[in-house]
Parts: sequence; C-alpha cells; structure tokens
Amino acid sequence: MRTIAPPARLEVRRGPLLLSGVDDGPGLAAHRARFGDLARLDLAAVVDRVEAASVRGRGGAGFPLARKLRTVARGRGMRPSKRPVVVVNAAEGEPASAKDEALLAVAPHLVLDGAAVAARALGARTVHVVTSLDRPLVGESVARAVAERDDGLRWTQHEAEGRFVAGQARAVLELMAGRPGLPVTAWAPEAVDGHKGRPTLLSNAESWAHLGALAQRGTEHYASFGTAQEPGTMLLTLTRPPGPDGRFDLARVVEVEHGDGAWSVLDAAALAAPLLVGGFHGAWVHPSAVAGLVWSQDHLRSVGASLGAGALVSLGDGSCPVARTAEWTEYLAAESAGRCGPCRNGLPALADEVRALAQRADTRRRIEQLTGLVTGRGACAHPDGTSRLVRTLLTALGDHVEAHLDGACGCSTQHRVRVA
Repeated sequence: MRTIAPPARLEVRRGPLLLSGVDDGPGLAAHRARFGDLARLDLAAVVDRVEAASVRGRGGAGFPLARKLRTVARGRGMRPSKRPVVVVNAAEGEPASAKDEALLAVAPHLVLDGAAVAARALGARTVHVVTSLDRPLVGESVARAVAERDDGLRWTQHEAEGRFVAGQARAVLELMAGRPGLPVTAWAPEAVDGHKGRPTLLSNAESWAHLGALAQRGTEHYASFGTAQEPGTMLLTLTRPPGPDGRFDLARVVEVEHGDGAWSVLDAAALAAPLLVGGFHGAWVHPSAVAGLVWSQDHLRSVGASLGAGALVSLGDGSCPVARTAEWTEYLAAESAGRCGPCRNGLPALADEVRALAQRADTRRRIEQLTGLVTGRGACAHPDGTSRLVRTLLTALGDHVEAHLDGACGCSTQHRVRVA
C-alpha cells in the first residue's frame, strides 16, 4: 500500500482573526504591531476567556480547553512538586490537513503566545513544540520564531515521524519521552499524568492560536466573529483527492467564522459533489446536503458530521467515493500502531471488505459487522475514526454505493481501484 503524503503546495488566504496578519509576515515585530505585547493573565482570567469563547481542541477530539486547564491546575495543586508542562502539538498526522502547518508558517507567534500565556498562568517553565518530519518547513519556522522571543520560557522542539497516528496525544508524549511516537494505552488523561508524570496541557496549534487571540484581543473582540452560540472562527483545509503518487497537490487554508455557509469557500464543483468533512477520520456528506452546510458544530452534527481536523476533501474531480474510501481505508489500516486487536486484526479485515466492495462485491453486511466490532475498543481512537469513514460511505452515500455495485457510477474510467 502506498502512503499518502501532505500537500505539495500550500495556499493561505487572509482571514478575519487568526490569519489577519498574513500579509505582514511571520516576524515578531509585525506580530507585536498587530496584536500587542504578550498579555499577562492569571489562571482564572485565562480559564474565563477560553470558557466564554467555548474554545475546544481543533485537532479532532474537540475537548474543551477550559476543562483541560482546570484539570492541569488541580493536578499541580495535588502534587506541588510536579510542575506542569505545556505542549504545542503540530505533528498534524492527518495528510489532508494543513491548517497547523499554515499557522506556524504565517503566524507562528500567535500560536506561541497562546502557549506562553497558559504556561505562565500554570507556572510551567517549559513549552514543547512537536512538528512532523514530513513537513520540515514547519520546524524551521518554529525555530526562527522561538529565536526571536524573550519570554522567560524554555522552548523545546521535537519532530515526529510522518505517520497518521503520530499526532495522537499519547503518541506525542511517547516521542517526548524518547520512545517511538506511537499511541499506547493510558489509564489517566495527559492533563493528570502526562510528560514524566507531570500534569500536561497538550493541544494542537490552532487551539493555541485561538487562546493567543483571546489573550491579546479579549473576549469582546473575539465574540465579534461567529455566532452567539459559537463565537470566533475556524480554520479549514480545502483539498481534492491525492494523485497517483499519493500526494495531495494543493491545499487551501481558509479562516471562516462560525455560522458561515459552505458556498463561502467551496467552488461550484465541490458544492455538487460528495464531501469528506473532518479528514480521513471524518464523515461523508451527500452532494445534496453540501450546498446547505454551515460551518457550525451544531449544524454539522445534524448531518452526521463534525469539524474534526478541519480538513475537507471534495470529490469535485469526479472520482468515485467507493473507490476512494477503499484506498483510504487500506492506508489507515497500514498506518495504525498495530498494538491492539482492533488495529492489528480489525482494520486490515475492514480494508479487505471495503476493497471487495470497490471491486463490486456486495460486502456491506460484513462491513457493518466489522465497524461495530472495532469501534470503541482500541487503545486510541484510530479504529473509531476509520470506521466512521467507512460507515458514512454506506449511510450518507448509499445511492452512490448502489450505483457503484450496479456498474453505473463510471469509476472504471474515472479512477482505477488498485487490487492488492
């Protein structure tokens, strides 16, 4: 199975908040001119701001940042000798996503500001920044930005292997500990028992940028974007499927306000085609529903999707969703850590059945059995996300599956299914 690589080209559009300084350059002087000196906030003020703005993790899980902050603070209170650790997770193992890459290329100091504000409030002395070996320019950008700063913190960089699961929280902690950066079973969240047993505040680069914007601009300015229920903005990565070499050609990173419609960022072809929302651990949305999508977690849940990693893969190129899902399921099965039964046995079996479906064998009943068997049983969420991709192919795109089985989808001329 060939691998799938991050985009070869990146286009970043100016946005209303996080990407408002794209035209100013990534340097510290330009950043300070736009956002001001680094804010000094105590823990209560930081928690109040992220809670008022409903900031959640933007790496896929969507966990409330305020709850993480409280848990880390409580952990330090119970074990004063265990000084907290702050981690910026920019490993971005999802190859269809480039939003963290874009942020650290064009606005690195907004990300680092968010982490610095949290570190100071928690009494942490060290901030770890994790990037990926298959996105080397990101690490270089972080190194340049850190060299410009004088905030009294120790900044430590790490590079994760370019694997899908490398960005999983426990995989990041394993990497920081000098072990292979792969997920392991954990009995407590990293906010309780993280790096070297310390309470660890770990979140992805976009989440830290939102905290940076809140700290520097305040909640009133932040709430001027988005809706009353979902203030602020989100970053989206827009792509078409990877080419024959397994690499995405072009990724466009855009910043939208919560409540904006799909028409604001998708072209005519994408508005009329199946859309994968949330990346390879995301969900398929039927073409009939794409034009009516609203960039809101509440609305996305109503159509069976979620923001996830913020990656949108459109089949506006005319390729077949069954064939594409077969390719991507095989890729995801090969990308697992292989440390638990659902990944070692379940995902390869699922990939076999989806490949058979792509070859026009009706394996839907067996696919439904396998997705049910692996969901919720892995050491991490990799089996769950892979199952979601496959399950929504059958539910959201059932008519496309029927057309494919009937030989009426035209994929034999548009996209060839690789037979193992």
